[in-house]
Amino acid sequence: MLRIIDARTGELTDAARARRSLVRVHARAGGYDTTGLRVLLVADVLVRALELGGTPVWATLSCSADRAELRSGAATLGIRPFEEHHEAGTGPGEAQTIHVLGPDCTTVGDGTTEGAAPGDVRVEVAPVEPGDSPVDPSVLRLALLAHRRDEPVRLDAATLADAGDTLARWRGAVAGWATRPSRPVPEDVRQRLRAAWEDDLDVPAVLRVLRWVETSDVPDGARFETYAYADRLLGLELTREIGASL
Repeated sequence: MLRIIDARTGELTDAARARRSLVRVHARAGGYDTTGLRVLLVADVLVRALELGGTPVWATLSCSADRAELRSGAATLGIRPFEEHHEAGTGPGEAQTIHVLGPDCTTVGDGTTEGAAPGDVRVEVAPVEPGDSPVDPSVLRLALLAHRRDEPVRLDAATLADAGDTLARWRGAVAGWATRPSRPVPEDVRQRLRAAWEDDLDVPAVLRVLRWVETSDVPDGARFETYAYADRLLGLELTREIGASL
């Protein structure tokens, strides 16, 4: 089961209080900038992780400014749509709300999240220093996912070049592996992937597992299935180039 650090206490807590009980993931973004997009990206990956574990999720968004631009930018990054947040009502059968917040979102005097109920979980997202040049959305997504959510990210040329090279290499490799006889994801690899994302949504650890698989003696067909499985969490379209050269 996914466990996540509650920023209020610094302690790991179950993301869902009961298996298959509804969890609301509520993204709170200050506006349309790269930090706001990172907040939605963290929330998107959290939703994906919960759903992979069989937990139903209700994803909502509140934004203090530039709502339409933020939604458009999020869609470009492959972030699935969030419902509009309404203060009244909590949703049928909801057991817990996880608030995903950027550094500029509102807290009250005791440091708790404004509008949060007792027992809610707070997940904090560090700021992003954007670069000067336009970035391919998939490259930006990988560059942000390569850092823990509580680490500030500087999108300099080296960071973006590394993400771009990695994404191109992986997509090309996946397209090649797809031509080989299919093999299931090795159980030990599946367990390593799940252990990574279920431990405080450690996406960089998931990426490290994929790097290991890339250079290991895992059969090509199993490598393909492993990358396709992990991409259900990552949302990087790693299978996009399959058949592109035909």
